[in-house]
Parts: sequence; structure tokens; C-alpha cells
Amino acid sequence: MYRDVVAVIKSFYRMSMLSPALRLMYLGRGNAAYFLKMLAEPLDVDLSNLMCSDNSLTFGVLNAALPIANYLDLRRRGFDVSALRYEDLVARPLDMCRVVLEFCHLPVSLAELAVKAFDVDSQANSTLAKSAIGHFKEPQLTPQIKTKLNEILKQLGVPLIGEPGIVEGTLSCC
Repeated sequence: MYRDVVAVIKSFYRMSMLSPALRLMYLGRGNAAYFLKMLAEPLDVDLSNLMCSDNSLTFGVLNAALPIANYLDLRRRGFDVSALRYEDLVARPLDMCRVVLEFCHLPVSLAELAVKAFDVDSQANSTLAKSAIGHFKEPQLTPQIKTKLNEILKQLGVPLIGEPGIVEGTLSCC
């Protein structure tokens, strides 16, 4: 499952307001990219230029983009894998649950039961609950920052900010 890159950037930024370890990574600016280096190694992507990045949103963009890049790499190497886009699941939960169940060769009749899970905040009793992080101001995504983040996304071979963020092999109900 993957998510829209901008949504992940904003979410990770808000989460950093309540997680001391994550906040330190943000305050450390691009140095947080070091923690994601191991995810990039199988892709033969050099992230050393990000280690001194002046953009505190680098950590969020890498958290969104590296799993997508790894997924695309698996497909390129011939693995029969498919993806699910979070935004599709939230927009059309019943239809997408049916697609996923069918893809997994499970009874489609379970879809209505699966959709009930969407009524609950899965983080409700944690510090990451929507009620806890929802009030934090979102980070600024200026044209300059967007350009720098798109350079990272381009280097990883994933959709850029401002483009349709749907990758090949994504399950769809339409």
C-alpha cells in the first residue's frame, strides 16, 4: 500500500510534533535521510547528496517514496506484485475492499465487514491519534521546496509532486 507523497510529507511533519525522536530527525534537517539509507541501497540510489539537505521535509518524502521505489524495483525484476493506493481505499472503501478480496482469492462477501474498520481511528489510543495531531499546522510546500523534493522523487523513479501519483500495477475498481 502506498500513499500520496504530499499527504505523507504533511502527516510525518505533524507526527513529528508529538514524537521526540521524530522531531529530532526533523530538527536535524536532511540528516534524517541517513536513517532511510538502508531502504535505498537495494535500489542502487545514492542518497549522500541528501545528507546535508536544507529541507526538513526530506524525511517525509523519503518515507513515502522509498517503499514505492522498492515496489517498482520488484516489478522490474519480474515479481508478480500489485499495489494498493490508500487514497483509492478511503475514497471508495467498499469497492476497493471487494477488489482486494477478489485479488487475494477471498470471499468478496467480506467486503462490507472490512469497511467497518474505516469507522474507527486505528490510532485512537495513541499519541498519533487524529485528535492529537490534527490541529498542528501543516508544513509550507513552497515552489522551491517542491522542486527540491521532486528532484529526490525523480532520482528514485517515482511519480513527482503535481503528477497523478498512481504507479504501475496498482489495483483499481474503475
